Amino acid sequence: MKKIKVLDKEFVVSIPSEEIQKAIAKMAKTMNKDLKGKDPLFIVILNGAFVFASDLLKNININCQVSFLKMASYHGTTSTGKIRDLIGIDEDLKGKTLVVVEDIVDTGLTLEHVLKILKAHKPAEIKIATFLFKPDAYKKKIKIDYIGMEIPNEFIIGYGLDYNGYARNLKDIYVLAE
Repeated sequence: MKKIKVLDKEFVVSIPSEEIQKAIAKMAKTMNKDLKGKDPLFIVILNGAFVFASDLLKNININCQVSFLKMASYHGTTSTGKIRDLIGIDEDLKGKTLVVVEDIVDTGLTLEHVLKILKAHKPAEIKIATFLFKPDAYKKKIKIDYIGMEIPNEFIIGYGLDYNGYARNLKDIYVLAE
């Protein structure tokens, strides 16, 4: 099994890039069907979701727009439980179909925070798309409309996910080595 070292920790491949791309294609196919004729605005949550959003949007074949929100809640390998807004919305969202694009949903705290911000703008509807979902860590009742993969509650890196800012550029997803 392929091992890498990032800063002071070792990681092994958990999800290879081929599996990632298959899951995204399947997810996009469903979204293309569900969102047809709705002219959605995809709101990508930075930094983590930029890689997933890029691959997802290459598979979206309906008219759409893209914007970005930047939030921060992690330090090292754990969530701080506090969300900081770093870049906000500057579009008119009233009456629009919004699709929040997340790399991963674990506790749901960031998602809850994002929804509070977006609902204040009075959109027609808000859909949630996440590439990775940790059901064992999830603490909220928010419906997630599109899930690429469900994973165990383990710390992962790669494919946009980082460890102290490193490893976002890896094409595979890695988990901490035992």
